[in-house]
Amino acid sequence: MNPIIHRRFASIARKPMELLVQLWCPLEDSPYDRVLYVWGCARGSCQGKDDGSVRAWRALRFNEKYAAKLEKKRARQKAKEDAKKAAQKAEEERKSSAKVNPFSMKSSAGAPSFGMGLGNQIFGNVSADGPEDEQDEPSSAADDDSSSEDEDSSGSEDELVTAMASSTLDTSEWATAPAYTSLYLSTFSEYLPKQKTPKVPSADDVEAEHENGKQPKDVSWAMEGYENSLETDHVFDRFSQRVEYQSDQCVRYDMGGTPLPFAHDAVFDRLFPVPRSASSGVPVTKAAFMVTPGGGKRVFDSSSLPACKHCGAKRVFECQLMPNLINVLKTPKSDEGKKNLTDDERRKEVEKVLKRAGDGRMDWGTCMIFSCEKDCEASKSCWAEELVLVQWDS
Repeated sequence: MNPIIHRRFASIARKPMELLVQLWCPLEDSPYDRVLYVWGCARGSCQGKDDGSVRAWRALRFNEKYAAKLEKKRARQKAKEDAKKAAQKAEEERKSSAKVNPFSMKSSAGAPSFGMGLGNQIFGNVSADGPEDEQDEPSSAADDDSSSEDEDSSGSEDELVTAMASSTLDTSEWATAPAYTSLYLSTFSEYLPKQKTPKVPSADDVEAEHENGKQPKDVSWAMEGYENSLETDHVFDRFSQRVEYQSDQCVRYDMGGTPLPFAHDAVFDRLFPVPRSASSGVPVTKAAFMVTPGGGKRVFDSSSLPACKHCGAKRVFECQLMPNLINVLKTPKSDEGKKNLTDDERRKEVEKVLKRAGDGRMDWGTCMIFSCEKDCEASKSCWAEELVLVQWDS
């Protein structure tokens, strides 16, 4: 799925952007191939602007071969469920027949002779076919399913390798487009170590020492931390801690999950609104003491985001670009050319950077992509621009 070249133009500078990330991200049980393209502009005129300096497009293409495979998979799943229901029904009937009183006149009337059939009535009939023979069929069917899936997977991989080997940009309009040096990203699960809860003096201890005219040992420390917290961006601190665990992370992918905000700004207030139950203050013990709540715990709420303009469905968080991506993206310009610059050329390069007039450097802290919840498609091959919210490093 090659993107159409006009889709990568910045809405502000009206100039082509570089491709930042290309993600192969098909949804489970979907017959569509799915790719997410994210473009960004590093020009100074686009930094700090929220209107189109980073854009994301979702590309869909109907995969007929996988669609047929998916239909077979669903049919096998339905057959297994039907067989399971039939087995459960037969088991219930067997248990109900085993509960019949063997000493009743009605049930023993048809017995062939004394002692014959009594054990069957108590313990139930044991057929010669037994359940052991029946259990062999699902396992063999599962083996056939797994082998067919392995064959399809290996065939798809071979086709992909062949397509990549034969592809070229020599005759494509993308050959002259600005681009970063390509590289592959590996995937891994996000690891979050257990957080330690800081020890805080209880309110009773603080009040008791205050009434005795003593300054509590930890009050000065606690007040200092509280005063500093007024000027500290706790959202940024939390973001920094998460980045420290995986400092080389470039993309954070969590379809339908919760984004990790970079800082406490307008974007954060939009995605994590203050609860309506916030109040001005709560008196504690004495009138001199007042606790001003911060509005309770904020939770992610995507209701403020615009709906999908194609189908009207709500948007969900899909992924976000992390700061390390800026460090790994490099232009194909050689370093030798930079070393051979004259003093005048070097001075001009510095002036461009200071004036934010050159290629410069992207200044965002994170870029969050929100996609259509229904992953809507207008045809068997379609494009749809998704919502991008940028938090700037300023």
